[in-house]
Amino acid sequence: MKDRPDQLAAAWSDLVETARRTVADGLVVGTSGNVSCRLKDLILVTPSGVPYDRLGPHDTTAVDLEGRQIIGHLRPTSELPMHLAVYRSTPAGAVVHTHAPHATAVSTLVTELPPVHYMAAALGGPVRVAPYALYGSDELAGHMLEALRDRTGCLLQNHGTLTYGDSLDQALDRTAQLEWMSRVWLLAHSVPGRTPAVLSPAQLDAAGTRLGGYGQPNGARG
Repeated sequence: MKDRPDQLAAAWSDLVETARRTVADGLVVGTSGNVSCRLKDLILVTPSGVPYDRLGPHDTTAVDLEGRQIIGHLRPTSELPMHLAVYRSTPAGAVVHTHAPHATAVSTLVTELPPVHYMAAALGGPVRVAPYALYGSDELAGHMLEALRDRTGCLLQNHGTLTYGDSLDQALDRTAQLEWMSRVWLLAHSVPGRTPAVLSPAQLDAAGTRLGGYGQPNGARG
């Protein structure tokens, strides 16, 4: 990206803003969680152990698809193996990993988030839980990829969430939806003597089809 420093600077600014939003939205605490985005074969990623409000234009951190650091003096996030695994295996343009509290709680209870709301279809179907493995490990990255099969988000057992999208906004929105669905299920599941109703595969498919046409056509507003 040496020929487009303006594009690199804009992408880094967007990434830092997204990372700060994860804190403001209560999806992470302190320096937990991490965010990345892709520019061709360059992966911009939040650095390890640095509070997001301290990151500036001169802290740009980027690696190639093999994990070799190309830009920056700060060490990339320890969860780099997960981010790289997503980019190597999907068309992702951005990845968001958080320790969202409700989703993390759900990850300790089930192997799949029950589809209590049709927004599960926006993530490709019922959200799977990747088995626990040490953070930052290739083993965790492998478990995550299996849980992401045909999905755009998953839970990480006793750990948190990971979602991806075409853009940082889309990846973050999917994280927020996953956290909200987790909270809804926990609330419903906590009612004594009652079992939450869940949607059938056919109902989710129908919702997914309708969601595919959601919003304004051709970018229209109104």
